[in-house]
Amino acid sequence: MKGIAAGIGVVALSPLLLAGTAMMMASTGEAATTASLRGCLTGLDTAEVTKEITRLLDGASGKNIHIQGLDLPTEQIPNAQTIVATGLSLDVPRKGQIVAIATAMQESRLRNLNSGDRDSLGLFQQRPSQGWGTAQQIRDPVHASEQFYKHLLKVDGWEQMKVTQAAQAVQRSGYPDSYAQWEDLATALQKAIAKTFPNVGKDELTKDKESASGPICKPDKDGTSFGPIPEGTVPKGYKIPKDADPKARAAIEWAMHQLGTLYQWGGSCTDSHGPDPMKRCDCSSLMQQAYAHADVKLTRTTYTQVNDGKAVSSKNLKPGDLIFSRGTAARPEHVGMYMGEGLVIEAPRTSKPVRIAPIKDWEILAARRVL
Repeated sequence: MKGIAAGIGVVALSPLLLAGTAMMMASTGEAATTASLRGCLTGLDTAEVTKEITRLLDGASGKNIHIQGLDLPTEQIPNAQTIVATGLSLDVPRKGQIVAIATAMQESRLRNLNSGDRDSLGLFQQRPSQGWGTAQQIRDPVHASEQFYKHLLKVDGWEQMKVTQAAQAVQRSGYPDSYAQWEDLATALQKAIAKTFPNVGKDELTKDKESASGPICKPDKDGTSFGPIPEGTVPKGYKIPKDADPKARAAIEWAMHQLGTLYQWGGSCTDSHGPDPMKRCDCSSLMQQAYAHADVKLTRTTYTQVNDGKAVSSKNLKPGDLIFSRGTAARPEHVGMYMGEGLVIEAPRTSKPVRIAPIKDWEILAARRVL
């Protein structure tokens, strides 16, 4: 899992960062805001905050989400989700993820800013001029999160520190106590978001009294009722659920017409039954073309499709949702489409045909709703 750093590319975090950030705050009046907010977000009803965050992750409109401290939840919560996913992929303990979210709340209010003091950018207000990467790298939330974690993990004894002390040990801010005000909110964010990832360690779930027998974040139906499914066939008795979105229905139907055609890495999926192998499907082109036939535009690769649409909990999948596996939550290597009834249609790998598989065979890292 820790190989994610090599796969994504990272940008380091400057020890001098917050000297610059402090100047920005002073020049923009944010220092006064920080002083007035200090302590006002402690004692939050974390259960209620967790409930609201979960609603948004499950697809509720941001207009109906009300969380103290999050004025733009549809922008801020996905950024927090990236921070948590990156932390999980690097095996960063739960407390480290809370430190990272609290830091991003203080530095950018969990917004991926394209400006700041001097050349500061992104969630953590990192600076290209201080050797922490290009502006483009710093504006990559995964990139920035990874480097925050790498620097945090190098701090001796950080796990025994208070959240604000651990954040300060990385950031070296002119306002060393400012991170404390976000600890309760960051805790609620981490708790709600981590629950959507089925690979969260049992120890952490037990600590939060959320452990349950069997895997978490799976739909009620796991596809076992259909028994063995011969590759390239539709399991007997399956029908697209009646309540499926019409565009999802169209995408699923088109994908089903590609059943039995051989996988081709890099294939466009524009003529999977034809003689040209490069017009057959790989996993992401199957998703792209299926939705193109439903007049929905998706990006081309698994790495980018994991950012298409909006994040949803894999406990509450709907037909047409994209689900991701292999690799990491931040950078998955495989994608399929949920069909309802505990089934997934996918182009699995070289030498294998487009097929339908039970979702029990999937280790779901992320899920996206593109409608």
